[in-house]
Amino acid sequence: MGKVHPEPRESQKEILAYERGMMGVSAVPGSGKTWTLSRLAAKLVREFELARGQQILVVTLVNSACGKFEQQVRDFLDDNNLGTFYRVRTLHGLAKDIVSERPGLVGVADDFQIVDELETREIIHDAVTAWFNAHRDFGVEQYMRPEDRNNQQVLGRWREDAMGIAVNFIKKAKDFRYRPSSLKAALERNTEDLPLAVMCVNIFEAYERGLNYRGGLDFQDLICRALDALEADEQYLERLRSRWPVVLEDEAQDSSLLQEQILRRLVGDDGNWVRVGDPNQAIYETFTTANPEHLRSFLKEEKVVARELPESGRSAPGIIALANSLIKWSLNHPNESIRAKRPLAPPFISALKEGNPQDSALTVQLETGRRMTPAEERNFVAASLKEWLAANPDKTVAALLPTNATGTEMTKVLLEQKIPYTEVLRTTKTTRQVAGSLYRIVRFLDKPVESKALGDAFKAWMRDEREAEQSKQLTGMLGKIANVEQFTAPRDKDWLLDTVFSAESAGLIDKLECFRGLIKRWQGAAQLPIDQLILTIAGDIFKESADIATAYSIAIHMRSFAGSSAGNRLPECVEELKEIAMNKRKFTGLGDDDEQFDPSRYPGQAVVMTLHSAKGLEWDRVHLMSVSNYDFPSAEDTDTFIGEKYYARNRLNLDAEALAQLEAVIHAVPYIEGISTRKARIEYAAERLRLFYVGITRARRELIVTWNTGKNGDMIPARPLTALAGLIREGANETA
Repeated sequence: MGKVHPEPRESQKEILAYERGMMGVSAVPGSGKTWTLSRLAAKLVREFELARGQQILVVTLVNSACGKFEQQVRDFLDDNNLGTFYRVRTLHGLAKDIVSERPGLVGVADDFQIVDELETREIIHDAVTAWFNAHRDFGVEQYMRPEDRNNQQVLGRWREDAMGIAVNFIKKAKDFRYRPSSLKAALERNTEDLPLAVMCVNIFEAYERGLNYRGGLDFQDLICRALDALEADEQYLERLRSRWPVVLEDEAQDSSLLQEQILRRLVGDDGNWVRVGDPNQAIYETFTTANPEHLRSFLKEEKVVARELPESGRSAPGIIALANSLIKWSLNHPNESIRAKRPLAPPFISALKEGNPQDSALTVQLETGRRMTPAEERNFVAASLKEWLAANPDKTVAALLPTNATGTEMTKVLLEQKIPYTEVLRTTKTTRQVAGSLYRIVRFLDKPVESKALGDAFKAWMRDEREAEQSKQLTGMLGKIANVEQFTAPRDKDWLLDTVFSAESAGLIDKLECFRGLIKRWQGAAQLPIDQLILTIAGDIFKESADIATAYSIAIHMRSFAGSSAGNRLPECVEELKEIAMNKRKFTGLGDDDEQFDPSRYPGQAVVMTLHSAKGLEWDRVHLMSVSNYDFPSAEDTDTFIGEKYYARNRLNLDAEALAQLEAVIHAVPYIEGISTRKARIEYAAERLRLFYVGITRARRELIVTWNTGKNGDMIPARPLTALAGLIREGANETA
């Protein structure tokens, strides 16, 4: 007997009545959009009259959402024989499918590799280092404050930040479908002084050389090449359109323009396309090339039937009213430029007639009048959590913070005060670096005949000297050995003596002999359990106590991972280490995305998480922390913006200025310094307003919002927080 599914709400029934054409759906938090889209997919599998080889295509943002969709569609179908009639893919997975089927169409090798985030950052790091080695004073006169131009610490920070600037520049250039050669040509035609563009184009060129050397594509390339393929061959496009006659898209507010164009090509002018999302929850613009305006524009198109999912069964009426008040305040934002962007817009959230949690005296607490330092705020929240958990051991609670760093500080307080907690934070830079070194060495032990793996292992061992010319030279030599065993276990022929030996090479030979000895030691330790192998390697390559402690934590995690399944052998452990190094894994044994986290599994514990990671989740009680004008600015003159580095003259946002110089090159328009910095303030403030909305709508029964004065003691409550507190005092917080 199949599962009994709840009766759809009236607004959900309108979506489920879809048969053909284009439809766009604005879904509020807690409206059951994934449930509705999964049910629609199951209905279409049964009713659309699919021919052999045809499938309903469901496209979503992240891998974990694919798993959730797969499971829900299976549950609705209750028939395994229909499983071949639908396909669930991420946008990047779909792009890979398109390119893999016809790689020659876009000049890609049949055996092309996808270069992961860890390796792409390494390539860019090397390119940035090479640039500054050749241009040591670059940016000092142009962009540093005069008082910082001889400060070595500041110069080091600038060179570190240049990597992030280059990463965003390259992503944006690829979003414009420009390559280094065409950008260089455009730069040569441009008569303006565009130093950031010059730097980034040269780094872009070196980065592309690194990708080509590896025969690989990065994730942005996948999207570009997929679109190239769809535009290059009409017959191939028609074949794909026939294969996927209906496209259902989830989280559409987070699609970039190129991703949307891929789906538009697949669907065609008169195809079948359902896009579901919530522009009010578009919180990834800062990190990606996504833009919620793409979905809003789609909803207004003539051929599109616009629908809403406005009812939410998640939150108490007071919390829903607060979220709706924030939307209304946003529509009348005191800053005209932010108001014009409409960061938040209807539909407003409607409570169900029955089923929502009920209000209490403590439903909403906005602590605007409580002035606290960051440490005082953490202690205040910890005391509140301790008392509440003692009285509510069966309920869920979260402390949500703007950044991983502030989350880490909160967990320290919970640990000190012996408050039970679960930390779901992205790993720190140090953790990623330690995991990256361990990953490279363990990967070589798993693939002992691959020369590239050998070179990477050597680089990990030389982590403290990796930028030295000698280290780079040896890494390159090891990475090109034709027969790895002639170095690791020589018999008739010893690569080390035959290739490296010379009168001047005694130091090189000593270094490589030492490395060879360690390889033999590690290969022997590979027979041990994974945690003991990691500790053996860590003892040989790490010197700092913090790195050794991090390696110990990773070893414990890996022991748990290896024991969780009999199939988790060395290759699987290599992949797990890679996930940690790529910032896709936390030490909670969870999957590769925060959406897999299930708060209901952690009653009686305080969950510590970033606001970005909390999207899609809910708790009985939520503490929103650090809601100040630093983490949630409103583009006022007194606000401080994270993107504006303290050492940059005139408070320039160098990231934004680099992108403005890119647009000046591509579109042959004048570049005026400072305009893009001011524009970035508006865009960032708008996105943080949406992030505040996301935070509010995570709470089911109780919401407590606090702020702190920051490290310099000069921060104030965020303007929207002050406005909402004023509405509550006046009794004007709109009832849902």
